Amino acid sequence: MTFTISDTESALVDACLNNESLAQKALYDRYKDAMYTVAYRITNDFELAQDVLQDAFIQIFKSLKNFRKESTIGAWIKIIVVRTALKAIKKQPHFSPIEDYIIGNANQYIDWGNHLDSEYLEKTIQSLPEGYRAVFVLIEVEGYAHREVAELLGISEGTSKSQLFHAKKKLRAMLEKMK
Repeated sequence: MTFTISDTESALVDACLNNESLAQKALYDRYKDAMYTVAYRITNDFELAQDVLQDAFIQIFKSLKNFRKESTIGAWIKIIVVRTALKAIKKQPHFSPIEDYIIGNANQYIDWGNHLDSEYLEKTIQSLPEGYRAVFVLIEVEGYAHREVAELLGISEGTSKSQLFHAKKKLRAMLEKMK
């Protein structure tokens, strides 16, 4: 299914391309909260997420002339934010590259229980190792496919599936302790 840009979005993009500062602010204001959330979920760092958001919007405004209007502007912006966040965590000294594993059944059902607190779940996800967390957030929260995640992270599709499998396994173990 292909989504196309609406007339309102198109007018906003055109105004931004004409360097209209009010339009640029409107575009930023429209997407900043959602994109900050994406950046934070990937980086697990409030300050780094702010830096990612700032860097991403600089890149967005510089690259806006390349936006072909074949999707929504929000989807295009999200890809830039995700890529910027992934680059940022790779630059962090504590980031360890994702390694290739032979995987089991990555689609195994997880019973989260009836008493799962969303704040606790968010903290548990944030406590995952960076490689696991990045894949988990991109697939389970943001809805990307393994193929897309593999491309974004520069890994194989098998590695993406493996990281998701291990992330779910680790989450299951941490959530079992809660019961």
